[in-house]
Amino acid sequence: MKEQLEAIRKNALDAIQAAKDNAGLDALRVKYLGRKGELTGVLKKMGGLSADMRPVMGQMANEVRSALEQAVEKQAEILAEKAMEARLALETVDITMPGKKSAIGHRHPMYTALDEFKEIFINMGFEVMDGPEIEESAYNFDKLNTPDDHPAREWSDTFYLNQDSKILLRTQTSPMQIRAMETYGVPIRMISPGRVYRKDEVDATHSPMFHQIEGLVVDKGVTMADLKGTLNAVIREIYGADTKTRFRPHHFPFTEPSCEVDVQCARCGGKGCPTCKGEGWMEVLGAGMVHPKVLAGCGVDPDVYSGFAFGFGLERMAMARFKINDMRLIFENDVRFLEQF
Repeated sequence: MKEQLEAIRKNALDAIQAAKDNAGLDALRVKYLGRKGELTGVLKKMGGLSADMRPVMGQMANEVRSALEQAVEKQAEILAEKAMEARLALETVDITMPGKKSAIGHRHPMYTALDEFKEIFINMGFEVMDGPEIEESAYNFDKLNTPDDHPAREWSDTFYLNQDSKILLRTQTSPMQIRAMETYGVPIRMISPGRVYRKDEVDATHSPMFHQIEGLVVDKGVTMADLKGTLNAVIREIYGADTKTRFRPHHFPFTEPSCEVDVQCARCGGKGCPTCKGEGWMEVLGAGMVHPKVLAGCGVDPDVYSGFAFGFGLERMAMARFKINDMRLIFENDVRFLEQF
């Protein structure tokens, strides 16, 4: 039995030291030290030894087991170190090679236009105010002098959120004008940019979700001349001093008198094209003098104060600013399109 134990020790140690990978090392561990391994097989024969030889062989068997276990552990450490060296060699970074350039994004063209508008109005003394997109119909319609039978209040035009038509997705940022006058009083000079929602069919110039910049000025002695001068100054600041505008009479329930303002189509130069539907002009905003009922409803005396209000369609302004011929491009997030800006 002594010869068997010596042979197992020698053969096993040689095999363990020659193991090339963890799988082979584990197979050797099972072969020699497992429940059915060679060392276990020898120990099972100890029952046939004399009482004097049993302790001697038992001690020798334990020494062999201990030597093999230490050898397995040591070889496992050697294999782990070799594996780490191989991985480090494989993943070595050549610091002399040029690095990979990371693509850095930039502002969306529409928000570039929005920032430009904000800067212009702030320089003119306006404050920027924000309001809720989920609005009460009282602020979206009633306090803006919109009658119950107005088409904009129909379910076919507005996204209502409850059955009694009291809560809705705002159709304009004008409600913030009412909230601003109720909160801060007059005189006031403010703009309110943000998302608005209407049930418009998607085409080159329409979307059910778009952005507006609504503005309000209320003070003593404000006239229509102030309105036209302000809007022309803003439009020419954005598009250049030679930009052509036109003011057309219109009707809005919350302003009187009211007008719509057009800019000459940037794509065709006024000749007519699909973008401007052959008219040569693109409507960009509605405006007018604040209706006396709106002022009175906010606790402002219309005999003392007057004001004007306006609302820009931000997407259309961006289209004219960057010569974009289809509003859908603004929302599609096609990188090929956005990289141009």
